[in-house]
Amino acid sequence: MRHLALALSLAGLMVAAVPPASAQELPVPGVAPARDVPGAKEMPSTTMVHKVVFDLATANPKDTPVHPLLSAVARYVNTLAKLGVPAANRKVAVVLHQGSTDYIMTNQAYRARHEGQDNPNLAMMQALKKAGVDFRVCGQAALARKIDPKDITPEVQLDLWALTTIIALQQQGYVLVAP
Repeated sequence: MRHLALALSLAGLMVAAVPPASAQELPVPGVAPARDVPGAKEMPSTTMVHKVVFDLATANPKDTPVHPLLSAVARYVNTLAKLGVPAANRKVAVVLHQGSTDYIMTNQAYRARHEGQDNPNLAMMQALKKAGVDFRVCGQAALARKIDPKDITPEVQLDLWALTTIIALQQQGYVLVAP
């Protein structure tokens, strides 16, 4: 939880050195980037590749339409874009496992398991995927939840295990953001 709070705090501190992009220009529609902070010193570089993997292992908090970590990922992506970081320099991944595993399912499969309710995170995941975010799911969690691979939304890659995926991404230079 400490890492999530730090990530959300850092995302909130990022500011623009360039004029703000309009909502139509942001990669994830409907999500505001971090607000400008006059005099802020630490700013994301527009020339380095930002490799970040977010560890999503919890279900949505009660009465939360979209998981707060997915919202933070969207804000991070939009903030980088607003600050002029090119899409090629935004390498963002989300690894789903444990309590978040059901969010990988298509709406039809999700409804069948959740009293007819739509998958609350699917639209955000689709928007993030369109913005270049890579989604991975723990195969061990999918097996434990008895999720048939055909019921996994096409935006999500099925991997062997969340642990091996996170380690592999870190070995490739990704920074881990985990609650």
